[in-house]
Amino acid sequence: MGKLEITNNIRRLRFDCNEMTQKDLAERVGVTRQTIVAVENAKYSPSLELAILISRVFDKPLEEVFDIHDAS
Repeated sequence: MGKLEITNNIRRLRFDCNEMTQKDLAERVGVTRQTIVAVENAKYSPSLELAILISRVFDKPLEEVFDIHDAS
């Protein structure tokens, strides 16, 4: 198995959720805005706990927020 890459739909989900800001999302899940920026831009893979919290904010299954695939 090659290197795995985690992608996400956070930006689209924020937009669909009354144009929620990164700061709003960060406050709802208890992290900094910079953490949300890093996760959203696939620069940082969230912990399982954070991923679940984010998916709950949007009331979506984890698989609709995050995707993991082979990057090689």
